[in-house]
Amino acid sequence: KIFQAVVSYIGGDGTIYIIPKSFETALNKLMAEIQNTFKGLGLLIPYCWKKGEACVVRGSDTVWYRAKIVEVSGSTLQVQYIDRGYIESIPQCHLYPTTFYTGIPPFCIPCQLYKTLPIGNFWQQDAVDYLQELLKNEEVEIHVEELPHNPWGKLSISLYFGGMSLSSFMAYQKYCVAEDCQDIEKLGVFEGDLSPSYLLHPLPVPGETFPVTVTHLVSPKEVYICLDSSGNLTKCSATERAASHDSESLNKALKWCNKIVKTLPHLTNFKKELPCLAEYVDGLWYRAKLLSITQLVPVQILVQFVDYGTYLVAPTSRLRHIPYHLLKYPVQAVRVLLAGFKPASDDRNVERIPYSPEWSLKALWTMVDCVEGKRLSASILTVSPEVTISLYGDDKNLVHLKLIEMGLAELDE
Repeated sequence: KIFQAVVSYIGGDGTIYIIPKSFETALNKLMAEIQNTFKGLGLLIPYCWKKGEACVVRGSDTVWYRAKIVEVSGSTLQVQYIDRGYIESIPQCHLYPTTFYTGIPPFCIPCQLYKTLPIGNFWQQDAVDYLQELLKNEEVEIHVEELPHNPWGKLSISLYFGGMSLSSFMAYQKYCVAEDCQDIEKLGVFEGDLSPSYLLHPLPVPGETFPVTVTHLVSPKEVYICLDSSGNLTKCSATERAASHDSESLNKALKWCNKIVKTLPHLTNFKKELPCLAEYVDGLWYRAKLLSITQLVPVQILVQFVDYGTYLVAPTSRLRHIPYHLLKYPVQAVRVLLAGFKPASDDRNVERIPYSPEWSLKALWTMVDCVEGKRLSASILTVSPEVTISLYGDDKNLVHLKLIEMGLAELDE
């Protein structure tokens, strides 16, 4: 059985408490019912609490939760929130004994990692803290490996976050030993003799019109596009639907990579076209590839962000190994040439694009205004020797017509 779940809590003994996504609607309904039933303060008169007794607890967020008594010690009680898993010490005035809702099983499931042995035979505090920081309130994929012998026991699971096995990742971090650790290499921590590379994106058939966004402009004629399926998916082609799924899965995987990026080794191999993770100016890490070394002291590397087309010169401290599972997603940005126009022969603007002097900077900025943040559509004319497209604005007119009107480009038959 494989299902999606949210991690609600990591117990002090390393127990992972999960709430299956399929339970969320029923849990929300129950929580709303509890709030309507219990209002105001907890029980203010003396009461003889017993271990294991059912109750409701008014949490620090002033919301009422189902709970059970774990330990009684004076005026303070230790309770466990049965739908979340966490244990807390609470004054008696925040509790209310009840037999309501006891017929509904707890919504969270206690789990343990399958065939995974923590170092020292129990989870050390730093490992528990790390698991809590990494997983709490995050959506993960659960593979059920073994049911407990006792119905109240722990479910043995394999847990995957962003396509990565938690057991393998924690074993790589030296927090535990995982018996089934075959995918630890997929963390991308070994260089090996492999020369990994990115997959190319399948393109729609020539002649078909499809929605795109422009992610980067090299010149008015050379741009990078991404297939845009943020609109109505039912009208999209199979290629666009696949692109949408890939993009969504990739974004989730990258979000996880940003959480664990400090555990990934810095690059030591600077081979051209080598895939890597690179830190952009926004402080986040994205998929990239090495293009060239631009400076030796200190070392500066020119990289290209493959899902956008943009370039950056970065020091080696901002480059890290890429986990292998991130290579299964095709590159999102496709380099294309725009058809139907060429630089104006009488463009008098003195400021030119340094690497493409046939174009003026004014032509480039005008094209940026035509495409930036716009919902565009494209149609492929040729795929060889280079992908050439016609690009249309949201008014369904060719985007380069504005440049021609302004005398910055001319028609190219």
